Amino acid sequence: MDKERDALGIEDMKYDDNGLIPAVIQQEGTGEVLMVAYMNAESLAKTVETGYTWFWSRSRQKYWQKGESSGHVQAVREIRYDCDADCLLVTVDQVGPGACHTGERSCFYRVLGEEGVSAVPAPGRASAIGGSLDGLFSVLEERKRDLPEGSYTTGLLSGPQDSLLKKIAEEAGEVIMAAKDGDNGHLRYEIADLVYHLLVVMVRDGLTLDDLAAELDSRKK
Repeated sequence: MDKERDALGIEDMKYDDNGLIPAVIQQEGTGEVLMVAYMNAESLAKTVETGYTWFWSRSRQKYWQKGESSGHVQAVREIRYDCDADCLLVTVDQVGPGACHTGERSCFYRVLGEEGVSAVPAPGRASAIGGSLDGLFSVLEERKRDLPEGSYTTGLLSGPQDSLLKKIAEEAGEVIMAAKDGDNGHLRYEIADLVYHLLVVMVRDGLTLDDLAAELDSRKK
């Protein structure tokens, strides 16, 4: 591998004619795409310097920090760039209920085809959740192997076991409260948090998804 290609800095990114580069914002651990916004060299530098996402608003012509008014900030875990150095992938830990100004967890909450546009059929529910779990589990196993500094998942995998178990109890309580509130959007979010932490304890203790599937299959009647 040519290491020179992996040594690019902020000034080496390929910005468009307006000095901008698209940034895809992705939730650490789950891989969920939260939003897409634009950065320029200055906002990218502010992101690196502060550890929180900063963007350039094309409509307002000003810098803005995600969550500056709502408090739903994004703590940056890693910044990658693509093979052409003209797009960024920013892995974050999203604070608060979500990244979208509509209140949704992700800005990508609508499906193309709902208004008659021909779209590729979505996979069945079983295959969709299976793919999501496989992808997340692979990321968690990678975190266990590499233990990258500053990663929330690394802290759970390498820290005191009691801290992880306490977090699972807290997330289970959040699921209960969301269910009692009757808010399906909040319930979905909290269930995802609980599943994530359950998978972390599986990876930490050496269990696999195959182990879980075998246990579930053994309970079929």
